Amino acid sequence: MAFNFWKNATTKRKRILTIAAVYILSIIITIAGVLTPLSAEEAAQQKQNLEEMRKTIDSLPIVQQASFIFGNNFMICLAMFVPVAGPVFGCYVLYSTGVVIAAESISENLPPLMVFLFLFIFPFTWLEFLAYSIAFAQSAWLTWRIIQHKGKRELVNTCIFISICAVMLLIAAIIEAAIIALFTQG
Repeated sequence: MAFNFWKNATTKRKRILTIAAVYILSIIITIAGVLTPLSAEEAAQQKQNLEEMRKTIDSLPIVQQASFIFGNNFMICLAMFVPVAGPVFGCYVLYSTGVVIAAESISENLPPLMVFLFLFIFPFTWLEFLAYSIAFAQSAWLTWRIIQHKGKRELVNTCIFISICAVMLLIAAIIEAAIIALFTQG
């Protein structure tokens, strides 16, 4: 019965459902990283690496911060569009992000899962996860279409989704840079 639902669904609906499923999967993968047990030394090392990157970002003017954040996130997102390898890379990135969140939380004596969930009060978190989910899902669609020998037609959809993700990640980067500026000024 569930298969009939999928079979009878429009391509647009299938894509939306695929993105939604991947969004949930992305959060689960990140939570797996958040819940990874870390020693105090591992947490301290991760935090030190994060602090070095933060110092670099904080020293930049807000426009350059947004540009740096966008560039970093967009390169990761682009890699996730690659058939087969993209989702594997994406899983690694999401899991690693969870581990970094855990390390930061542990070093601040905060519950890692609570810190991760707290990030969802910021719109850039939603936008970044959505962009990555679109990339994952489109990678799956592109892989499937290549198997069906319809890859050339699917490349048009891939380009459209890359453009959508670029806009979303640019908006997310501007918001994130503004929030960083707000917190570092006060």
